[in-house]
Amino acid sequence: MIINNVGFDHCHDADFFIDRPDGSGDYLLLLVRSAAVFEINGKETVTPAGSVFIYPKGRPQRYRCVPYNVFENDWVHFDFVSPDEEEEFLSMGIPMETPVQMSLEFLSYCVKSIAYEKYSDNPCSAETSDLFMKLMFIKIRERALNKVAGRRSTQFELISTVRNKIYSRPYEQRNVDSTAHEVRMSRSAFQHAYKKHFGMTFIEDLVRSRVSYAKMLLSTTNMNINDISTSSGYHSYVHFARQFKEQTGVTPSEYRKKAQSVT
Repeated sequence: MIINNVGFDHCHDADFFIDRPDGSGDYLLLLVRSAAVFEINGKETVTPAGSVFIYPKGRPQRYRCVPYNVFENDWVHFDFVSPDEEEEFLSMGIPMETPVQMSLEFLSYCVKSIAYEKYSDNPCSAETSDLFMKLMFIKIRERALNKVAGRRSTQFELISTVRNKIYSRPYEQRNVDSTAHEVRMSRSAFQHAYKKHFGMTFIEDLVRSRVSYAKMLLSTTNMNINDISTSSGYHSYVHFARQFKEQTGVTPSEYRKKAQSVT
């Protein structure tokens, strides 16, 4: 797969509009966090916040802000290296030129990761971006199929959204009570449901997400370890170091040395 261009967390003013009568010369994936107006088959359609929209190659692209509102989105311009790869994508039956309403947390994480890979010098960046794109396609298709079949599990979707948040933003301060309130569940019901769906408690998963994030920072940056502790959501370095060693078997300093020796 070819990533021609990618951007995330863009916020455009109320006069923003796109008008490409012949398209952009490639496929376009949009994750739109604000309400928006899309022209579909000559008719304007207002799409709600939290919509995915894919333009096929060669199709007109016309979309804009809802009056007096901003336009917030992530986007990927992409194409395929061969007709077979394109046919594989088309055979998935993902809706195109049709808004798909769904949680954007995980998809936005994928777009940010693709942007990082595109502008990095990682030797496997193309393969990594390809996998992130395929993950997004699968989740969009899954959402479209669930909507058609009416098999939506509200509880699972809500809890999955929370899990996506703690892995995409592990530095945010959370506890069981505030997160249970966020998904409109009692403390006990939330903890039971979380362990049922993911095989571990919310706190155990939160610790995993923070340690995983810290491992990434330790192996890919030169940040001071105390700063990494803070950036991973910890107020105390001692607490961070203890949980890190419990999860990995080594201290943060030892982990960094091993990671640097490999690279």
